[in-house]
Amino acid sequence: MAASGALGTFRLPPLPTIREIIKLFKLQAAKQLSQNFLLDLRLTDKIVRKAGNLTNAYVYEVGPGPGGITRSILNAGVAELLVVEKDSRFLPGLQRLAANTGSKQRSRLSVMAQYLCHVQHVFTIPGRAFVPKPEVEVGVVHFTPLTQPKIEQPFKLVEKVVQHVFQFRRKYCHRGLGMLFPEAQRLERTGRLLQLADVDPTLRPCQLSVSHFRSLCDVYRRMCDEDPHLFAYNFREELKKNKRAGQEREADRESRSL
Repeated sequence: MAASGALGTFRLPPLPTIREIIKLFKLQAAKQLSQNFLLDLRLTDKIVRKAGNLTNAYVYEVGPGPGGITRSILNAGVAELLVVEKDSRFLPGLQRLAANTGSKQRSRLSVMAQYLCHVQHVFTIPGRAFVPKPEVEVGVVHFTPLTQPKIEQPFKLVEKVVQHVFQFRRKYCHRGLGMLFPEAQRLERTGRLLQLADVDPTLRPCQLSVSHFRSLCDVYRRMCDEDPHLFAYNFREELKKNKRAGQEREADRESRSL
């Protein structure tokens, strides 16, 4: 995976934490590979500083794992970073970054990477190229940051829309989009969002292109502008509130029956 350093004034938004990445891909350190995950960014920054001034340097990292030290290297202002990982458990993350529309590998990570960068699977290194030979192949992914994001909306808004769509990745896209809205207006507002964005409600999340998400985010932004409380809505909080209310009603009925 290579990242270009020619960013100018363009800055990528905050990445998920290493702990979140480990949780997302259900990773565990493999004892046979002497793996241990270092999660403290302060410590990984300290390690990288010991390598000297890496500004505009070309860096090669072997065995990045979930990317703890990788992130600190990128933060050091390198010109280019190439990482090679032979542990196949970390490859789905790379595959998802470059997954095309319609691919089973396409995920929230694919969309979030591709609306900000041109992401390309460059080549695959066969296991026989390594000593000792691993039982897996290594994928190399190249990122070229775009001077203008494909979705011109705040990162948090894009992240929210994409996250809601992919939380029900096996369902039609209208299922996840509906969770953006309070239950009382969910059906009407979801229909309006899809209609104005010109998106087929029976498409599945992996079938949605970046253009689809751009339309959805643009319309959702307009809806948030119309309703200042909409963006702060969290369907999980509403579920908890409804559950508590139900428990209170049940307790009240039981007390009345005594």
